[in-house]
Amino acid sequence: MTPTPRGAPPFDEIVRRHGATVLRVCRAVLGPGPDADDAWSETFLSALRVWPAPVDNVEAWLVRIAHRKAIDVIRGRERRAVPTAEPAPSEARPAVDPAADATDEVWAAVADLPERQRLAVAYHWFGGLPHTETAELTGSTPAAVRRAAADGLATLRRVLAVHPTSDDPGAAQSPSSRRTGAHP
Repeated sequence: MTPTPRGAPPFDEIVRRHGATVLRVCRAVLGPGPDADDAWSETFLSALRVWPAPVDNVEAWLVRIAHRKAIDVIRGRERRAVPTAEPAPSEARPAVDPAADATDEVWAAVADLPERQRLAVAYHWFGGLPHTETAELTGSTPAAVRRAAADGLATLRRVLAVHPTSDDPGAAQSPSSRRTGAHP
């Protein structure tokens, strides 16, 4: 791996390292589907234009870009015409994948959260940002973000009937301990 100027890793390494986090944030804000995928792509295209990153925390920088791209997609949705007729149901139905159904259920539950809770969960838990940076992104206070994230997680656990157990030590970890592999 040949470093780029200023000792920064090659951009494809940054995509491999942070791509999943950025996609989780995009999906949490926009829901799963092509809009989230487009926001993910736009995030990395924007980042590539100014690479190497002008910041120390590349992951937080990418999450901020993803936030802005997701907001752009939401604004674009508001400007698009909404079809009035339902398309005819397809004769052939695809095979049902239980894992895909469970994933869709999780993303649907995240999408149903009130906006402040959804953004707090997306940026703090999916994006790994501290509450202070999440507060800056959402125009709130760290205390309000902490409360919104806790309320959002409680709602998700209730809706999805998911509770941390001793069999799942990662369920109760903070974002920083998940990245380092440390347990609380």
